[in-house]
Amino acid sequence: MTVSAGIGYALIALGPALSLFVSVVASKPFLVLTVLSSALLWLVSLIILSAAWRAFLPLKSSIWLHATLLITSVSLQEGFRIFFWKMYKRLEDILDAFADRVSKPRLFLTDKMQIALAGGLGHGVAHAVFFCLSLLTPAFGPATFYVDSCPHMPFFLVSSFNGYAEQKRVDQLFVPIVHLAASLLTLVNLIPGGCLVGIPLVYFVAFLTLLHCGKMVWRRLHENYSRIEVTE
Repeated sequence: MTVSAGIGYALIALGPALSLFVSVVASKPFLVLTVLSSALLWLVSLIILSAAWRAFLPLKSSIWLHATLLITSVSLQEGFRIFFWKMYKRLEDILDAFADRVSKPRLFLTDKMQIALAGGLGHGVAHAVFFCLSLLTPAFGPATFYVDSCPHMPFFLVSSFNGYAEQKRVDQLFVPIVHLAASLLTLVNLIPGGCLVGIPLVYFVAFLTLLHCGKMVWRRLHENYSRIEVTE
């Protein structure tokens, strides 16, 4: 494996996040703090899960064991996501109250969207660093690696809040369902040759997520614009 390939895998894992950080987050200290807080919260959830599962080790590896681990992991992380949102809402109320006292405008819709983006970015970066970059040390060596269950792709490629605010049940359920679906789809990689199916399916889930997020942002911007017109 050449150095260029190792850099390429690292950019697959962190390239989009790096672009968002430089273009949106880096210039605003509060968003940087939000990214760090979200990443720390995700790592805490992983530490708690690891401590809970440590009591059951060693266990014989099986697809059902992996599925159970993924389900409990997703459930705990989604619980922490709700906790993070509630803490953010409290902070938002404090910031709005402070803005009222000093006669400054409250948070705009775009500000809230950027904060939500920073929260998700922190979660994603922590996940990518922990699960992807930790695997890439041997990728900079002179050879590549394959796994027996999927010899068609390199090992490194194979491994590679709005609903609560508006009380929309569909948006509230979309995130945990998609999170769980994407996690369980990775189990297909354990089947011989399964990566040829599993990885495209995960990309398809990611595409659906981007589509849903785009529709949600468009709807909120349109509603906000209509509200401004009515006020004027």
